[in-house]
Amino acid sequence: MKEALRDIFESHHSVEKGGKSLLEWIKKAQPIYSDTLTMLRNHIDGICNYFLNRTMSGVRSEINNHLKVIKRQAYGFVNFENFLSRLLVCFSN
Repeated sequence: MKEALRDIFESHHSVEKGGKSLLEWIKKAQPIYSDTLTMLRNHIDGICNYFLNRTMSGVRSEINNHLKVIKRQAYGFVNFENFLSRLLVCFSN
């Protein structure tokens, strides 16, 4: 079942076909992955967006986490320019 799910994400190139295959896989996998399938059903639209440009939100989440850490560290900054400078230093690599 795991390999069949991987094949869906590797082989389909449209949201419609990928979503249809994913729903079919969910029906087959119901006895094995019942808890996980509830999450998949609740987020099916967002998951199917992967087929649009083949990207995941991991990079975006990492950037957001960096921003949150810098914001917490910048609590004592007197002005916005100092905060902006810190952001530029962090993301200039």
